[in-house]
Amino acid sequence: MHENRFQAQDRLAAGAQFIAGELRRGTSGTSHTVVDPATGRPVHTYELAGTDDVDAAVAAARAAYPGWSRATPGERSDALHAFAAVLGERAEEFVQAESLQCGKPLKLSREFDVPGTVDNAAFFAGAARHLQGSSAGEYSGDHTSYVRREPIGVVGSIAPWNYPLQMAAWKILPAVAAGNTIVLKPSELTPFTSLLFAEAATAAGLPDGVVNIVSGAGLGAGEHLVGHEDVAMTSFTGSTAVGRRVAEIATAGVKRLHLELGGKAPFVVFDDADLDAAVHGAVAGALINSGQDCTAATRAYVQRPLYDAFVAGVADLMATVQVGDPFDPATDIGPLISHAHRDRVAGFVERARGYARVVTGGEAPGGGLAPGAYYRPTLIADAPQDSEAVQAEIFGPVLVVLPFDSDDEGLRLANDTPYGLAASAWTRDVFRAGRATREIQAGCVWVNDHIPILSEMPHGGYKASGYGKDMSAYSFEEYTQIKHVMYDNTAVARKDWHRTVFGRR
Repeated sequence: MHENRFQAQDRLAAGAQFIAGELRRGTSGTSHTVVDPATGRPVHTYELAGTDDVDAAVAAARAAYPGWSRATPGERSDALHAFAAVLGERAEEFVQAESLQCGKPLKLSREFDVPGTVDNAAFFAGAARHLQGSSAGEYSGDHTSYVRREPIGVVGSIAPWNYPLQMAAWKILPAVAAGNTIVLKPSELTPFTSLLFAEAATAAGLPDGVVNIVSGAGLGAGEHLVGHEDVAMTSFTGSTAVGRRVAEIATAGVKRLHLELGGKAPFVVFDDADLDAAVHGAVAGALINSGQDCTAATRAYVQRPLYDAFVAGVADLMATVQVGDPFDPATDIGPLISHAHRDRVAGFVERARGYARVVTGGEAPGGGLAPGAYYRPTLIADAPQDSEAVQAEIFGPVLVVLPFDSDDEGLRLANDTPYGLAASAWTRDVFRAGRATREIQAGCVWVNDHIPILSEMPHGGYKASGYGKDMSAYSFEEYTQIKHVMYDNTAVARKDWHRTVFGRR
């Protein structure tokens, strides 16, 4: 066993709820066991949050809101700079906890999830000072108008299990930078790093109640949080199916709603592309986080002159990817989140054998990896466009490749799913690239790359992939409300417009 492996049972012995600045036990009467997906062994059992815990967390957030919302931008900025520093100091603990609960390879947690989260905190520390409205002006001639940007109130957010640390950051940081307070419900499968994140916020000096965590099930704690009368806004990241249910509850209460939902990202390779770059980009883009990424490359459309060479190159490169223990530095990809999810992914592949060609992978490894939720990198070729493998979100290390002939056809196929979160186009032709970025219906379109994200740039989708943005200054559009303030400049009791009511009097 790795000597620095996160000891969850000891570290979180006080409970898996973080309310008003302290860890607490849940009160639902139901326990949940977090299982290491790499071994199938239990690593922590905790009491799930119940509705009383959600009520307590919302009450703590509501009590903290007046003081935090009135803090100056500079004061909030200073607190978030301190938060970023604490996250950096505790980085290795976050690495170990994230890899344990998710099965992520250490190099993914250490080089992507944790530094990305620290950078997010540093970005929002600076962005907190730039929450301006438009400048004042006399737009009517007799009045001065200006726009205030104000926080919304208590935010109730729900985050998924695939990137629990980064999703906690994406939900919490813009909300609190804008002056809101928050209650976050992480997935009950992966609560560790969300709890550590909230602890770090308190250690950095954020007031108690500004950041609260309830670790509970979606049908109990999650729905109660979304529907709570004191929650003014909901932000949800997860599947489109669950997103519809969240929207149903939130809109019934006329709440602000931000949704980042599923994806089925197209990877469009034109016939003038750098084949080697496209092959490497496809394998990396499809297999990051074992394919459990809503922006992962899942549908590769390759123009026919490159199709056979692309399929062969991807198959060969996939065969070199090392599947193994997340705590082994040599591991490239780890297990899926659970055995149930692994079996779901395997089901997609088995059904695809009836209408497509499984070129490589398509099985769970045996031997020492058999107890874990592992699945080999898988390439499926020649599936029909309307097939399940092409249209549904598999959410595993599976790439489907289809040929196309004309540019028109390739772009049409790229848009031919309900989703629109991310995409990429591979070409040396600047005009082809420009057309692809204009016509592909997705919230992010990469050119000759696939996956990189930046704190300064927005992340969010089109169509059934949801609406609203995470990260960047654009996220403040989700977490603030706009107020128009208008001053009369005439000091005249009887205004000209009064004649519409008083006539000639």
